Amino acid sequence: MVCEPSEMEVYQQKNNVTGSYPSTSNDNSNGRWQVENLFEGCRLKVRMSRSNQLTEAELISIERKKEGNYRFYVHYVDCNRRLDEWVEEDGLDLNTVRVPQKVKKTATVTDSLDSSPLIDNDSRCSTPERSLDFRKAPNNRKRKSTVIEYVDISKFDDSPATPTSITNGQTPTSVSETLVTPTTPSICTPMRPPSQPPGAPSLRGSMSMVGHSEDALTRIRNLDMIELGRHRIQPWYFAPYPKELINLPCIYLCEFCLTFTKSRISLARHVQKCNLTNPPGDEIYRKDTISFFEIDGRKNKSYAQNLCLLAKLFLDHKTLYYDTDPFLFYVLTEHDDQGDHIVGYFSKEKESAEEYNVACILVLPPFQKKGYGRLLIEFSYELSKIEMKTGSPEKPLSDLGLLSYRSYWFQTIVETLLELTKNCTKISSPGEDGEDDWDTQISVSVMDLCELTSIKKEDILSTLQLHDMNNYFRGEYVITLTQEMIEAYKKSASRRQLRVDKSAIRYTPRDWAAKRRQQH
Repeated sequence: MVCEPSEMEVYQQKNNVTGSYPSTSNDNSNGRWQVENLFEGCRLKVRMSRSNQLTEAELISIERKKEGNYRFYVHYVDCNRRLDEWVEEDGLDLNTVRVPQKVKKTATVTDSLDSSPLIDNDSRCSTPERSLDFRKAPNNRKRKSTVIEYVDISKFDDSPATPTSITNGQTPTSVSETLVTPTTPSICTPMRPPSQPPGAPSLRGSMSMVGHSEDALTRIRNLDMIELGRHRIQPWYFAPYPKELINLPCIYLCEFCLTFTKSRISLARHVQKCNLTNPPGDEIYRKDTISFFEIDGRKNKSYAQNLCLLAKLFLDHKTLYYDTDPFLFYVLTEHDDQGDHIVGYFSKEKESAEEYNVACILVLPPFQKKGYGRLLIEFSYELSKIEMKTGSPEKPLSDLGLLSYRSYWFQTIVETLLELTKNCTKISSPGEDGEDDWDTQISVSVMDLCELTSIKKEDILSTLQLHDMNNYFRGEYVITLTQEMIEAYKKSASRRQLRVDKSAIRYTPRDWAAKRRQQH
């Protein structure tokens, strides 16, 4: 994360600093920072607890403990925010401190135009004369841009330094604190993007991607541990649980209704009153111990809100909406003699103008890397097939979500092509060593693949390009399936134990638009 220019200006104004930063000098070392001089936004090497290696990190928050020493909440640069953590003073390498500094650069419009020549739109040829047809801007208009760079100020001997110390046990005013005064939202207070008016419903899904939040509150993981059934799970990200819960060492959730409590005693009292042994809603799939429950966000609002809160602990870039009426939730469970226990879920809008079949998807950490993620994706496309629609997940995807979907798209395309080639005759073609190679050729278009798989055209094309399967041959584009791709598919398919059994699905599509018209 890079500090915004306005943040640095605020910091300098608050601390009466003009182009300078806290002093790094002291009696015992040369160029070494003191802990009390660090401020939010600095970067330095920090020992990561997972790898025990020094990794560049940014200070997000500084907290002074009762003993007088400090602890720091850090974000490791170029790493996912789920690795963010609190570290003690001895985990910091104070010799590597760098501070953000504004660098103003001036760029001309003509430079950017010259670097990307404009070609006549009416021309389809690619001759050198036409391809070098530049268009000049009428004026050399200049525009200024501001870039933030991180510098080691200990290398500048002549730079004035204005010490910023901690007085009366208080940390210096941070960049984030000068911009916002966050308050922990209650369970009934929705979080909305700044541009969205109060009361406006979500337009992109129950948990819509809006980018990294720069709010100091939401950048810090606020729960240390949750207990859900037999599992104790460390959260990855911030979630707006009630303020009275965030300082507890652990919060306890009912695994059937997802109600959160402060202690095991409170949970035991709740369980005596809770009569659920499975998620509320309709069971639309059961095969062996695996079930899917469809939950209407309007009919089961309390459960849907609790589910979104739980998911927010493990999903970054998401803004939580408490208006769950426009959404359906499909909860994946495992069955035993105690009931049906949640494994993961995906949600989707009842009416999606962009034809999204998934708004949000999550497998809880104890069940990850067991094939449940692919099962959720496969089930969402099976529902799209029943609805006779093509579908796609809400974009942009998270890093883990993108990997999962790319894998599913590739394997599904290869599986479909192999099914189509079973009854085709092989055609011989001259090989490189003089012997004939045998190829299987079928006539199939991208739109045919869309209809067979319910995957949207854009996702199929991106997958073909990613795996270099779309090639130009004898004046037309063809889909090429190599032996290496087939072997990779077979190897992956042999490891998959969880597949959706289409005959076990009990699902009837509903016309939500017609229902909405009837209500009005």
